[in-house]
Amino acid sequence: MYSMDFEEFLWAKGYSQEQIDSILVHMIDNKPFNENELSIFKNLFLDFCVLGGMPDVVKLYIESGTFSGTLDVQEQIRLDYEEDVRKYAESLDQTKIIRVYRSIPAQLAKENKKFQFNKIDKNARSREYTGCIEWLIDAGVITECNCLQFPELPLKGNVEESKYKLYYPDTGLLVSALDEEAQEDLRVNKNLGVYKGALYENFVAEAFVKQGLGLFYYKKENSTLEEDFFVRTQNDLIPVEVKSNNNQSKSLSTLIKNKNYGDISYGIKLGNFNVGYANDIYTFPYFCAFKIKEYLKKKEL
Repeated sequence: MYSMDFEEFLWAKGYSQEQIDSILVHMIDNKPFNENELSIFKNLFLDFCVLGGMPDVVKLYIESGTFSGTLDVQEQIRLDYEEDVRKYAESLDQTKIIRVYRSIPAQLAKENKKFQFNKIDKNARSREYTGCIEWLIDAGVITECNCLQFPELPLKGNVEESKYKLYYPDTGLLVSALDEEAQEDLRVNKNLGVYKGALYENFVAEAFVKQGLGLFYYKKENSTLEEDFFVRTQNDLIPVEVKSNNNQSKSLSTLIKNKNYGDISYGIKLGNFNVGYANDIYTFPYFCAFKIKEYLKKKEL
């Protein structure tokens, strides 16, 4: 049972299905949003990222029209998760499970977002914590993004078991776990980029999981080549890059142009920009992430 996705959030805000589906139409037609449309959806998206989709949080926000009190509700939900660990994780070290859960925001803030046990405790070993991570994944409290051995099809069976990233399945709960200074900046200025792109990346992971898409990434050893996510169609592997700035997408371009990556013919870039297409890269605003699966199905027709 997932929390509300962005589409359900828009329903709660009173937007019609036609208005929501217009986002997909813009993507399929490769038609940029006008200035007003882009501004409205971007602001709604930022609200959703700060709030997340937990029903009690969204209900309070809709009723009050402000963020007031929502942080308290989010913090209580996180405490309830930890209480569930103490109730139900009978055969595992409950303290270690909670340490893993609490460590994820700090780990995502790093440039290298691969989950590292020594960030929990300098003496931590993977064998001590693997069961704890599996417990949290099975409980739906965290989600796992697997590292591909090589960017090619098929995806399942093509992963490095020892390398993965962990996300919160609700970006609002991730936001609520940040320090007070970041909280103020996010809730007042909605400056998600302050957290090194981790919040945007977490949102895309959340959107993909809620669409039933698997989470996969790639990091080439001894190289700067890496990609945030991969999705697939019947015949194509599509790298998806999440940009927190306007820097060039070198890895994305390499994956598309290099003949070593034969399953890749185009890529998708999500960021703070409008709909567009150039050099075999489709660009979409962040808020389009929740329509990626439908977009790929339509594109295949």
